[in-house]
Amino acid sequence: MLFDPATLRPLPITPAVSGVLETLSFLRDPDFARSRFERYGDVYGTTLLGQRTVFIRGEKAISDLFAQGDAVEGWWPESVRKLLGPLSLANRNGVDHKARRRVVGQLFASSALKRYSPAIVALVDELSGELLGGASPVALVPKLRRFAFSVIASTVLGLDPVDREALFVDFETWCQGLFSLPFALPGSPYAQALQARQRLLQRLGAVLKKAQSAAAAGAPLAAGGLDLLAGGLDEAGLPLGDDDVAEQLLLLLFAGYETTASSLSCLLLSLLQHPAELAWLQQELDGLPWPPAPGEAVTAFEASRAPRLDAALKEVMRLTPPVGGFFRRTREPIALAGVLVPADRVVQVSIAASHRYGSGSEDLEVFRPQRHLAVERTVTLLPYGGGERVCLGKALAELEIRLLAVGLLKQLSVELEPDQDLTLSLIPSPSPKQGLLVRPCRR
Repeated sequence: MLFDPATLRPLPITPAVSGVLETLSFLRDPDFARSRFERYGDVYGTTLLGQRTVFIRGEKAISDLFAQGDAVEGWWPESVRKLLGPLSLANRNGVDHKARRRVVGQLFASSALKRYSPAIVALVDELSGELLGGASPVALVPKLRRFAFSVIASTVLGLDPVDREALFVDFETWCQGLFSLPFALPGSPYAQALQARQRLLQRLGAVLKKAQSAAAAGAPLAAGGLDLLAGGLDEAGLPLGDDDVAEQLLLLLFAGYETTASSLSCLLLSLLQHPAELAWLQQELDGLPWPPAPGEAVTAFEASRAPRLDAALKEVMRLTPPVGGFFRRTREPIALAGVLVPADRVVQVSIAASHRYGSGSEDLEVFRPQRHLAVERTVTLLPYGGGERVCLGKALAELEIRLLAVGLLKQLSVELEPDQDLTLSLIPSPSPKQGLLVRPCRR
């Protein structure tokens, strides 16, 4: 403890006792955290289903949390912990976490992204052709979800179409159980997700055994990154094909799929709702090549070459981050923005609330990508979390989103179908409730 507790303010606490009503409000009310921040300040405590929880927002509190990394550990709600599994990287801490993170991280290194990018470009063109060849209107969200799943399942893990399709159905069921109430009542989303988890692990185990057999016979592994994972596992002394690795692949599917699909849907929704900003972005896209030159897809649309695209992506991530927050548990008392937070508290970093809070701008509720090109103070952006547990799939997600945005918007013109519900479902990640109905045509 590197601070004097006597100099800190006590933690403001809501009157919640059991936390049942707080939990229901937390799951249903998109303004849950923000309304309480306005009442109690940037650091406050409450109770969610019996768990003493501290919500924080703002650059000061978040920076203080990251600076005291040795005093906290990773934490997830019970439903997430159970569905990811006890061996998952997300549920590990300390040296154990760091060793596995280094191994799994090889799947998202720059050299790996360069390997994946031609297949991602091909999937973008395939989706464009599918949208042009289908009946109108078309629900864009399901198309984008399948695209995102194909990238992680085929391009990264090298799964064949049969395994990919079987996994996709169960994975959708599994995702719906995340962040649900952890009661396995028959037919509930959580109970169905637990059953889907078992089928997913069985299928992933079979895929790993297939890869292990190919490696033992001296045959090349299927396309994808399993050889990178296998090499890292050998180096770390972890056998390919055990339950540990299957749970890491389950986490990778989630990290590379659900949040990316959400970001793609929210990007297109925001642009279609703001035609002036779409036209502004289109001016830049018209000067970019598609497809990118061989070997250049990873860098072709980065911020220095496509600043307006980068600004649009940042603005979408600011207003509709793919996850609303991330968690840590305090192992000892810590100081956050001048407030004393006791040990054994779950700290939730409220990403969505922090993104709409800051000084220097008075229009933080407005979609204005140009703010990220101007020299002005903006909020701290943490759409992929932060610190030593920042999302492993961040680099792949950013590459995938940039490639799809350029490839799709250069080849298609898309109009919103009128009289549809464009409000967002927030669990497990933001997505238009009605599927985002559009009418695509060739540009």
